[in-house]
Amino acid sequence: MLGSVFHGSKHGTLLWAAALIALIAIVDWRVVEGVPLGFLYLLPMLMIGQVLKPWQTGLVAMLCTYLTEEFDTFAWNLRTGVPRDVLYFAAFFSIGVFVYETNHNREIILRQLREIEKQRDARRDAEEQLMVLIESSPAAILTTDADGTVVMANEAAHRMLGVKLPALLRRSIHRYFPSLANLSNRQTGQPLFRTVMQSRGQREDGEGFLAEICFSTYDTGSGMRLAAMILDSSEEFRTREESSLHQMLAGSRIAVGAVSHEIRNVCGAIALVHRNLSRNQLLAEDKDFEALGNLAAALERIAGVDVRPYPDQATEVDLLAVLDDLRIVIAPSLEDHGIQCAWKADPQLPPVWADRTNLMQVFLNLTTNSIRTLAERAPDRSLTITARSEGQRVMVEVLDNGGGVKDPSQLFHPFQTGARSTGLGLYLARAFARSFGGDLRYLPLPGSACFVVELAAVR
Repeated sequence: MLGSVFHGSKHGTLLWAAALIALIAIVDWRVVEGVPLGFLYLLPMLMIGQVLKPWQTGLVAMLCTYLTEEFDTFAWNLRTGVPRDVLYFAAFFSIGVFVYETNHNREIILRQLREIEKQRDARRDAEEQLMVLIESSPAAILTTDADGTVVMANEAAHRMLGVKLPALLRRSIHRYFPSLANLSNRQTGQPLFRTVMQSRGQREDGEGFLAEICFSTYDTGSGMRLAAMILDSSEEFRTREESSLHQMLAGSRIAVGAVSHEIRNVCGAIALVHRNLSRNQLLAEDKDFEALGNLAAALERIAGVDVRPYPDQATEVDLLAVLDDLRIVIAPSLEDHGIQCAWKADPQLPPVWADRTNLMQVFLNLTTNSIRTLAERAPDRSLTITARSEGQRVMVEVLDNGGGVKDPSQLFHPFQTGARSTGLGLYLARAFARSFGGDLRYLPLPGSACFVVELAAVR
């Protein structure tokens, strides 16, 4: 019952304190004679201190001081009464303020404890979510100490390195990724690392693979730590190399075909002149003249070798995704030369038939030419790339305000004079486009150059 009095509601505590003060005063006045009971007011002051502020406690302390002085047996005078009342008031007020401060501090401690418990629970939940994320991640995640010894490794790390769970713990990471050895030897006080690197890795059975490592180093009380997220990029590397081989073969066959065509033209002219000159009896019997004819015939046979186009690998290609990749690739060049680029692509574009790698090369050839022209000529540089659907075809226009082309009739011919390198860029771009059922053409506009890539839509 006493606990409910001290820890009940504010109004209930005040009522109990008032009743107790009244009871003590009545007992001191009517029942007990000769014995001062003023010290009993300390009990209601304990109750008052829990629910009232210090200035309110001071008022109640003054009331208790008055009641104590009124009902005691001591005569009051200025010399002894004032010091006695000051002591009464100080005792009552001090005990009330002490309880108030104690209760206030207890509430602060309880709030701090609740906050600590809340943070502890949040930290535990975060740790549980982090562990679930780490264990369910398809990427290998591990941490090592300053010596390169594995402290933590998820299931994907064991699977990538061909090690049974949890045998990877306490092993040296340098055994599997030697390139990380220099990071582990970093001395305290040197800059921390947060970067991505490509490295050669080695599995438990000695098989090598290519890895993309996202890692960071951090300091702890026990020394430097390294945290790494590792992806096996071997398959991506193989796909990229096969795609590069396919593109090289396709481009080289087209280039060789163009060279063969030019050689055949030259050899045809030489053969015609040779036949005309062979009517001269003096030249007909000349061995050097005969050798010249044989050389021309041999060159014509070499140029006539069957160079079939490399079999295309046209598939359904998301044109919007290709244009997004193109934007990422050419963005630095546009920014360096101060070129404003507008992208106008219909979001409902259907997929197209194409070889994704070769299609990207077509767009890169056109945009690179435009960027080079704009950087040299146009003061107000702008490039517009538009993609729209027209029936069963999809049109992609690359338009720049670089002044246009002086002689459009020579654009798609190989080995153009005045070209920066071989003069095969546009020739190869058109050949690539036609290899998967598309086309590339030039659209003359006043003061501008517009190239249109036409592609077959997938319906």
